[in-house]
Amino acid sequence: MKQICIVGAGASGCVCAYFLKKAGFEVILFDWGKPLRTILPTGGGRCNLAHGEYDFKELAKNYPRGEKFLYSVFSKFSTYDTLSLFEDLGIKTYTQENGRIFPVSNNSNDVRSAILRAINSVNIVNEKVETIKPQNEGYKVKTNKAEYFFSDVVIATGGGLKNKPISGLSHNIIEFAPALVGLKSDLTNLSGVVLKDVYSHDCKISDDILFTHFGISGPLVYKISSIKTKDSFPYMLSFDLYRKDLDLQKELNDNPHKDLKNILAKFFPHRFAEYISGNFSEIKGHKIDGKIRDLILEKIHNFELNILGTDKGEETVTAGGYDLNEVNPKTMESKLYPNLYIIGEALDIDGFCGGFNLQNAWSTAFVAANAIIK
Repeated sequence: MKQICIVGAGASGCVCAYFLKKAGFEVILFDWGKPLRTILPTGGGRCNLAHGEYDFKELAKNYPRGEKFLYSVFSKFSTYDTLSLFEDLGIKTYTQENGRIFPVSNNSNDVRSAILRAINSVNIVNEKVETIKPQNEGYKVKTNKAEYFFSDVVIATGGGLKNKPISGLSHNIIEFAPALVGLKSDLTNLSGVVLKDVYSHDCKISDDILFTHFGISGPLVYKISSIKTKDSFPYMLSFDLYRKDLDLQKELNDNPHKDLKNILAKFFPHRFAEYISGNFSEIKGHKIDGKIRDLILEKIHNFELNILGTDKGEETVTAGGYDLNEVNPKTMESKLYPNLYIIGEALDIDGFCGGFNLQNAWSTAFVAANAIIK
């Protein structure tokens, strides 16, 4: 049985190796670092390994880049298949109310150990692949230590702003940019304040926001940063901070002797209520006229922030990678080079928080392995 080269021992590379090994192939896995090191911090160390969405088209909606490409991929390897895979690996899972799927142990190291046990006979070579060049109906793979020849190569090098693409191939690489990252703004004095169910007018989505020492973070901000990852800074964001009915005039009438900041504290954390009421924070309810009332409502329903950049070093996922137009979604094979496959975050695919990026890794790994097996 011919040897298969996989470059990158991350989530997609190791699971691809698992499927190929299971089919009887000999696999050589190259990585300069610790295998599966990138899954250890996922899900806050608990490993959010999938999301409980079982309709492949609905699942694909959670990827700002790659949605249509993933239709074919997810139809071949779905969330059901992911759960079956981990059951085979001895990892029991549970699903949270928000759809996020975790191992019962809530320990990402258990997931890492289970995958590594399943590929313990795979030869993991601790060398950095520098070039891949087509040669004699195969590929010459040059590392920092030696040269090899393979008929089939799988690129599973992941994303990352510091991850330079392997040379020797003429594939178009979409420039990497941070996604799922906090955003810097000129509002930095509300650190620790959390607002629930905030709506982004710009991106038409809602979730929670966390104010930080550098600006804003939290689930909604991660989604926004992912959607707007290619936008130039600075840019403005507009939010509706309270989407339920807010009859502020009634609140003023019912609390005529309360300060405005204390009236608003019914709807927002105290610190934010004081901030949003601004210079009127200590004016009593009965002294707030219609002009001030409407000004406060405008600030609540159209709250604007000037976004200056991203919080460097916080990113866990990057947008960018191998151009999807040059990869066959039915096989993950390059359209430019036969028997060359590209999977996982090496592709220009990135998803929101919630297990979506690991689902991309497992699914593309299976599709590539299945194409090689067939």
